[in-house]
Amino acid sequence: MEMQTEKKGRFKVPHVYVILFSFIIIGAICTYIIPAGEFDRIEQDGRTIVVPGSYHEIPENRTTILNVFESIHKGMIATAPLIFYIFIVGGAFGILRATGAIEGAVHSMAKKIAGREQLLIPVLMTFFALSGAMLGLAEETIPYITILIPLAVLIGFDSMVGTAIVLLGTSAGFTAAFMNPFTVGIAQGIAELPIFSGMYLRIIFFVIFLTVSIWYVMRYANKIKKNPKASVMFGEKNALIDSSDSDQTFPFTTRHKLAFFVLLGTLVGLAVGVIRFEWGLTQMTGLFLIMGILIGLVSRMNFSSMAESFIKGCEVLIMGALVVGIANAILIILREGLIMDTILYGLASAVDSLPPQLAALGMYIVQCLVNYIVPSGSGQAALTMPIMVPLSDLLGVTRQTAVLAFQFGDGISNIFTPTSGYFMAGLALGGISWIKWVKWIWPLIAIHYVLGAIFVTIAQLINYQ
Repeated sequence: MEMQTEKKGRFKVPHVYVILFSFIIIGAICTYIIPAGEFDRIEQDGRTIVVPGSYHEIPENRTTILNVFESIHKGMIATAPLIFYIFIVGGAFGILRATGAIEGAVHSMAKKIAGREQLLIPVLMTFFALSGAMLGLAEETIPYITILIPLAVLIGFDSMVGTAIVLLGTSAGFTAAFMNPFTVGIAQGIAELPIFSGMYLRIIFFVIFLTVSIWYVMRYANKIKKNPKASVMFGEKNALIDSSDSDQTFPFTTRHKLAFFVLLGTLVGLAVGVIRFEWGLTQMTGLFLIMGILIGLVSRMNFSSMAESFIKGCEVLIMGALVVGIANAILIILREGLIMDTILYGLASAVDSLPPQLAALGMYIVQCLVNYIVPSGSGQAALTMPIMVPLSDLLGVTRQTAVLAFQFGDGISNIFTPTSGYFMAGLALGGISWIKWVKWIWPLIAIHYVLGAIFVTIAQLINYQ
């Protein structure tokens, strides 16, 4: 009886949908409290940017009860390309899983790296970090999660490690990038700085940031390898590893090798398409759909089996894919309630009142806060940098430091906030709940925020140019 009473009284974390809907309600209430306002915007070099000093109040557009529920549908529509990218990637990998190729490849690879499992983490995380730091890749790396989770589990880790190698590796590179065209490139362009200037200091920061991230994952991996019950995922089922953690032996046949040859060709084609032809989600989605069909053909599956496997792959991702749209509804509420610019104006005004010694740190904090409501790197650059650049001139902060403050403020929360689409997509593919991820990652996020503050302060002290 006492145990039952204790169990009933224990707090249970709400479902992620409940949490997100609560944020939508809070955003709607804010439209009744925060004055509506906007900045003027102009087109420059194909981008819409904010005109500094142009903020003005406008008639209010308060959110009604119906608007709250409409925002979810609008959020789904606005993020439809990413949602369907998640579904189709999941469906394509559903066909791959149905062939048994993943189990065969994972078992074969696990035997080859026996005794050297730890090397997998730094090598792969560095690879993903460089793809984020130099190419600005994010969504493009998500499919690797499907392959790495079974491998991580089989060599004694868990699905959290497999997911973190991809998400945390890519995010570390994206955040501490030295030549990311979508963040550093755009921000420096708006700040009228030579593109990718100041690279040497950024490379140093990149190495430190990535090293800390690798240490965090390896520390956790070591702990659960010694004691599997220490895993935050202990006892939870995962569709990607239903058969990977058994004692059964899985052969890696010629058909399996052909299937992985198609997968490898797809990933190479994806890299070429993104870098050379500037592919978007539509082209990437089409490529994975082709991949799924080709894998089915080389594995001699009939078309009905392909379709059934595709649907099963999609089913696994329903909750995670829809989270992307629901999270975007929060941004819809703030934009349509006309308070997004007011929030930005208030934050910028707070920085303006800081002494010069703290101005750079204040700009960094503002960028960190803005990223929770504008998770797009290029979008945040276009929104904030036209304001922060002249503000930095007035406060005695170098423009290069202002770009650095934006860069770290924009990137750190991308693997923490539920409004980050690619991050939620990665969790969906990994079968990890947002709550579980937050419990595991928050100490590292705190370390990252401290590192970002230190880096920006150093840049200010050395008059970073």
